[in-house]
Amino acid sequence: MTIFIGADHRGLKLKNIIVEYLQNKNIRIEDLGAYEYNKDDDFPDFAKPVAEAVLSQPEKLLGIVICGSAVGVSIAANRYKGVYCGVGFDSEQIKSAKAHDHINILAIPADYLTTEKALELVDVFINTKPMHEEKYIRRLNKI
Repeated sequence: MTIFIGADHRGLKLKNIIVEYLQNKNIRIEDLGAYEYNKDDDFPDFAKPVAEAVLSQPEKLLGIVICGSAVGVSIAANRYKGVYCGVGFDSEQIKSAKAHDHINILAIPADYLTTEKALELVDVFINTKPMHEEKYIRRLNKI
């Protein structure tokens, strides 16, 4: 499994924690920036490379994008056909989003979650499998 991750300045600290957390679990993670704090950086610059990387194999690769609210990076990532990015706040919400909506990128709001909660959401995102019942596939095909 490979997970691509990117974050702007507001998500930088949490991104680095998630990278280390996943590496300690022997999960391959590709860090696509930011690599240093720059209060003037722009979230689309980090969501775009994650979305493009996931699109190289959208049913096999996963991504995580982080900004203050998670909304900006989610909007930016969802501009790419084949990306299904969902904002995560709750484990059951993410379990449903991954199983039913087949999200392949998780957007995390760094300003609104504790580190522990963010890591919990990452685990749920990684470990939940998409359901392939006809109704879920039908809905995705309508997008």
